Amino acid sequence: MKCLKEQPAGRLYIQTIGCQMNEYDSLRVERLLGARGYVATNDIFDADVIFLNTCSVRAKAEQKVYSFLGRLRRMKEQRPHLKIIVGGCLAQQLGAKLLERFHHLDLVLGTRAVTSVPDLLGRIGDEGHRRLASLGDGDEESWVGLFQQSEAMSSAVAAPVTIMQGCDNFCTYCIVPFVRGRERSRRTEEILQEIRLLVAGGAREVLLLGQNVNSYGRGLHEQTSFVDLLRRIHDETDVLRIRFTTSHPKDLTSDLIRSFGDLPKLCKHLHLPAQSGSDRILSLMNRKYTAAEYQEKISRLRAVCPEIALTADVMVGFPGETEEDFKATLQLLMNIQYDNLFSFRYSDRPNTRASELSEKIMEEIKVRRLSELQALQADITLRKNRAEVGTFREILVEGPSRASNGQFMGRTQQNRIVNFTGREGLVGRIVPVRILSAYSHSLKGELASD
Repeated sequence: MKCLKEQPAGRLYIQTIGCQMNEYDSLRVERLLGARGYVATNDIFDADVIFLNTCSVRAKAEQKVYSFLGRLRRMKEQRPHLKIIVGGCLAQQLGAKLLERFHHLDLVLGTRAVTSVPDLLGRIGDEGHRRLASLGDGDEESWVGLFQQSEAMSSAVAAPVTIMQGCDNFCTYCIVPFVRGRERSRRTEEILQEIRLLVAGGAREVLLLGQNVNSYGRGLHEQTSFVDLLRRIHDETDVLRIRFTTSHPKDLTSDLIRSFGDLPKLCKHLHLPAQSGSDRILSLMNRKYTAAEYQEKISRLRAVCPEIALTADVMVGFPGETEEDFKATLQLLMNIQYDNLFSFRYSDRPNTRASELSEKIMEEIKVRRLSELQALQADITLRKNRAEVGTFREILVEGPSRASNGQFMGRTQQNRIVNFTGREGLVGRIVPVRILSAYSHSLKGELASD
């Protein structure tokens, strides 16, 4: 990360736990504090400010937060000037209780108080040692003011852009409406302006983010929809590729399905969470669709865009899930043949209706079911990756690969990672690559032409 000012106000270390929405919020914090003279660092021991962005959607992510905060206690004892900030969903959920539990913590920043971080950081540095919790105004559009400047914003090749926050669906297992609030969409012109600034700063692809992007536009004074936004980004900006996540199957409209055939910049990849293949469990989850309705929409997508890659979220061990319900989920995987899958064991989350349900599934059963499901998907994914061998794909080069040794990486429109021997000058370009070999999580290729 590069310096933002020659004489920094301090050094900022950011640790992000959780989803891509959290990664975007961390980037906003970096930009906001960068405007106040803070310089980002990758060395936690060099930091004057540590910002931990948290997730509470699953119990495992919450435990990671507690573990990380515990490790910071001794660092704070050795360096009393160090300021420790916790933001994100867990901060919104627990508020001042985090200050009570972790006495070395200085600031708790809710999901709707992100833009206040520079002023709050100044306040905890005044008048001795003050400790604060700010959850923000529930009606605040916390992104306002971030992208009013006209100059380019330095960006990675692929840049995230939040288009809406919150969720109105209230799935019975999900804590998001309680920590992110109800659905709130950003104004279209503000989104377009941010994308133009990101493109001027080097971005070639944007990932549009929201808890339910299909709902974009609801509540805005302007008459617009998610498909309208996609078309305007496609036609009115110079971005080369557009992706988005996450979609709710019940809101996957015919217009959005047609967009995969009508908009060349829209990548041929859709993440469409299924959660279960059992209609009984889907009803208990309040998902508002059946397995048959879900599969019918997948069939329509593939008719419009035969090359589309599909990924999903699937949960095992929801309260009351029987072996028959679980087998229905396995059957869904075999029917759909996902390109990849994000799979999890159910865990109770505070305030959710599912946490009050009886018939909790024993942990060993959840572990066994998850292992069986992941093994099935691993076979499907590897077979699909192997089918790529010998094909030619256009990839957007993002930068050096983790393997290094002259290797670079990029992604196909279907979101498959491809590693190949290249050079720095290709970063940010779309290049043709022939796929040579396939692995569980990536492909290996060579440039089709120099």
